[in-house]
Amino acid sequence: MANRKNNPYSALTTEIKDLAELSVKSYGILPEYYDKYNVKRGLRDVNGKGVVAGLTEISTITSSKLVDGVDTPCEGKLSYRGIDIKDLVNGFYGEGRFGFEETTYLLLFGDLPNKQQLDAFKRTLGFYRSLPTGFVRDVIMKAPSSDMMNTLARSVLTLYSYDSAADDISIPNVLRQCVQLIALFPLLSVYGYQAYRHYHYKDSLFIHQPDPELSTAENILRLLRPDMSYTPFEARVLDMALVLHAEHGGGNNSSFTTHVITSSGTDTYSVIAGALGSLKGPRHGGANIKVVRMMEDLKQNVADASDDEAIGAYLSKLLNKEAFDKSGLIYGMGHAVYSLSDPRAEIFKSFVRQLSEEKGAQEEFELYSKVERIAPEIISRKRRIYKGVSANVDFYSGFVYSLLGLPPELFTPIFAIARISGWSAHRLEELIGGGKIIRPGYKSVAEDRGYVPMEDRPR
Repeated sequence: MANRKNNPYSALTTEIKDLAELSVKSYGILPEYYDKYNVKRGLRDVNGKGVVAGLTEISTITSSKLVDGVDTPCEGKLSYRGIDIKDLVNGFYGEGRFGFEETTYLLLFGDLPNKQQLDAFKRTLGFYRSLPTGFVRDVIMKAPSSDMMNTLARSVLTLYSYDSAADDISIPNVLRQCVQLIALFPLLSVYGYQAYRHYHYKDSLFIHQPDPELSTAENILRLLRPDMSYTPFEARVLDMALVLHAEHGGGNNSSFTTHVITSSGTDTYSVIAGALGSLKGPRHGGANIKVVRMMEDLKQNVADASDDEAIGAYLSKLLNKEAFDKSGLIYGMGHAVYSLSDPRAEIFKSFVRQLSEEKGAQEEFELYSKVERIAPEIISRKRRIYKGVSANVDFYSGFVYSLLGLPPELFTPIFAIARISGWSAHRLEELIGGGKIIRPGYKSVAEDRGYVPMEDRPR
């Protein structure tokens, strides 16, 4: 590992620590101020409903419906361009196709492609799935980061320098940039991980070339595994994960970030780097890693995993900030939008069951199922909730990636490989139909005060 001794980039000096204490004292917006000034913190009202800040045609999320004039929680529904995600999945899976490329086409262009259009689009992705000469050596191999999301963002920003039309925000050029990044994200993510493992842990370095004839999911497994091999079902499950993570409305943190930065008129690379920074956070794209680590902690602290009461007691400790990371959260349970169910989790679960049987991990799958069943009961008893609580897609995605042999360092980049399709669609939507910079109001609660001469300031 890198030597951090006497490293100014990681050292906390006494002066910085003292300044940090001053900084903490100078910021202090009290929680009650939000009620006092009627401010919707996080663009959500007291009932958790999102404040409408924009319009989109890209996807629709339904979690409640009017019953006798009352807004009532209902089973969750997600549609891409008006097509129910369940129908979309049943369509391409039932017809024996990989779905991510077809889904990306739908998100970008608004309609499902016919065979000729889909074949042409896949050829375009294959054509763009190639990095500039020397990019792996000169960029990815230099100063590899321990976090692949930072590696991915750095690579995206560096690609700006290789693009002679980087600042051209005409729709054809932005579309070209977006499709190119969609094609390159698997390479940037996996190569970044391989470089990190090689330089920090002395692992053998594998830099496999992608196959333009293969799907995105197949190429991820091909690039990652030393022998480039995988089973058809492994590729299908990963493809399903990409489809389910490709888009989730304009209000999720990274897609909203995409709209905000795009509205400023800046370039595509800056926009996507900003979205990556948002997705990296554990409250957004990093949640599936937290689920896996939480479940490992559960197995270490619950002697009998078949005992529902013991599992319930552990989950209660999580909520009471007495276990795992003491955050008070049961990761993977509940969602800012969904109430009774997350349709993505429902679709994914059937594939998780099949994959766990193929990998001999049925007992672990049953443990996940138990937590999924017990957690909502514990949460409803201990927390005042305004809507139902159910497992979200993050609850199972980390488990799936573990079964596929994907390292935790790539869990969030896999999310990004999928979600850049949605980000690209939102960028195009903002450029075509936005027109104004997004600039919400912030109310100042600072009190006026006078200037104090240097000699009169406290020592």
